[in-house]
Amino acid sequence: MRSLLFVPADSERKLLKGLEAGADVIILDLEDSIAAANKATARAMAAEFIAARHGMAGPRLYVRVNDLTTGLTDDDLASITPARPAGIMLPKAQSAADVEQVSAMLRVHEARAGAEDGAIRIMPIITETALSLFGTAGYASPIARLSGLTWGSEDLSASIGARASRDDDGRLTGVFQMARTLTLIAAAAGGLPSVDTVYTDFRDDAGLKRECDDAERDGFSAKMAIHPAQVPIINAAFTPAPEAIERSRAVVAAFEAAGNPGVVAIDGKMYDRPHLRLAERLLARADAGSH
Repeated sequence: MRSLLFVPADSERKLLKGLEAGADVIILDLEDSIAAANKATARAMAAEFIAARHGMAGPRLYVRVNDLTTGLTDDDLASITPARPAGIMLPKAQSAADVEQVSAMLRVHEARAGAEDGAIRIMPIITETALSLFGTAGYASPIARLSGLTWGSEDLSASIGARASRDDDGRLTGVFQMARTLTLIAAAAGGLPSVDTVYTDFRDDAGLKRECDDAERDGFSAKMAIHPAQVPIINAAFTPAPEAIERSRAVVAAFEAAGNPGVVAIDGKMYDRPHLRLAERLLARADAGSH
């Protein structure tokens, strides 16, 4: 996956428009974009929307549920599990223990719905509270349902009392750069895809492209979006270029032909095992993006 687009679950018009955006994942939102009085309606609409598209081609459908502190998470899962979404996004995850708790809740609802155990994946947002930053290392241990890790800055701003997460040039300030880095490292340690957070100024295409390019350079494999217009820019940034794919194939082929040694020479340049791992990761991304 390269792009994940948030869409309010209580707007059929926006949901249908989201399907046309070209995103790899649509995240039907039950959390921040839904007023408290409209939560039940949003659950019902999300379940109906997902169930109607079960088995159809198109983007994977995730649901961002309400976080565990709200007391609404189990009701969210009870409503949407029978529709069998591809996954859920868990906001304000304090640690891997929260993911394990939600995984256990899902197991109950999957059994009640007659769904396969473990079929619904979980992607937690792991930096939205001050405490959560101390728990990022816990995601290095295997958790079967995890489909990736992502991070967020807006709720973290409120948690720590920051007036802004970006400077006057639109770049993340130090504490938020740290949250981003911890997410990237935690995902790498756990062998998971890392998903960069949203760029909230959806009219600033140049700023979004710059942030996408920086994220891809650093090792992120995808980025979230808040507006359909952002999706093409994100997809372009996280789709490996043909020349990069060709070069990576050449590296992998050279190691295989030489019997997988510690180092090989290609066109007079030496490549070692880290180069091989980078090539394999890029080819895996390219393969995932083609499905």
